[in-house]
Amino acid sequence: MTTDDGAGSGTDGQSAAPLPLVTPGFLGDLNQLRREFTRFMLQYQFAVSEVTTKISILREEFRLLHDYNPIEHVGSRLKTPESIISKVARKGCAPSFETIRAEITDIAGVRVTCSFTSDVYRLFEMLTTQSDITVHTVKDYIEHPKPNGYRSLHALVEVPVFLSDSVEHVMVEIQFRTIAMDFWASTEHKIYYKYQSTPPPDVLAQLTEAAETAHRLDSLMEELHRQVHAAGSPPGVPDNYLVPTDAVLERLLHIRTVAPDDRD
Repeated sequence: MTTDDGAGSGTDGQSAAPLPLVTPGFLGDLNQLRREFTRFMLQYQFAVSEVTTKISILREEFRLLHDYNPIEHVGSRLKTPESIISKVARKGCAPSFETIRAEITDIAGVRVTCSFTSDVYRLFEMLTTQSDITVHTVKDYIEHPKPNGYRSLHALVEVPVFLSDSVEHVMVEIQFRTIAMDFWASTEHKIYYKYQSTPPPDVLAQLTEAAETAHRLDSLMEELHRQVHAAGSPPGVPDNYLVPTDAVLERLLHIRTVAPDDRD
């Protein structure tokens, strides 16, 4: 007796229907669609790079020129093609790339973790007032927390992406949080995953209480920061090759104060 693996006949012993013929035209359409989808994904990847570069510039400026750096961490994420198509199916929107771009606005995301709550608003203002960023919506969950205690500042912005043959304007969602807010949100995500999105009521109550504790911690740490900052401290010299040494500065002062003929 031979083993039937189902590849050559149907369950009733009759021959299975032949597989559809894969024509060159079909393969050409598939390759064209793959190129279009790849171009679509690249635009979002480049948009994330644009935003993170802007934040990195601010971060480096603060680190080298100011008394402290308010940016603790920067992260980003990009939905996969599989995740995008699954959301298209759930939303029931038209599967064209134009419609996907218009209706699915969380394809690209950047998260900025700041030291203090005031830094969240400070960084938001610095970033969103740049001339090539267009702000579409802002959701302030710090001023108006969600019922479960979630706090964060969300901004949906549009940034230009310069390609070889065009300029595309791409949506990126930016989340601004403090360290405490980020820790709470990360823990909440893990708990919801463990309980398959339906944690017990007592766990939800503890989560809400923890959110209030995190908020009080943010307020306390910011007040301590104000006190220490007000007391003042001697400025340090950043360890960076861009920062001139004392010897370089002394030479510059010498050049400025002597006649050209007397310079070393």
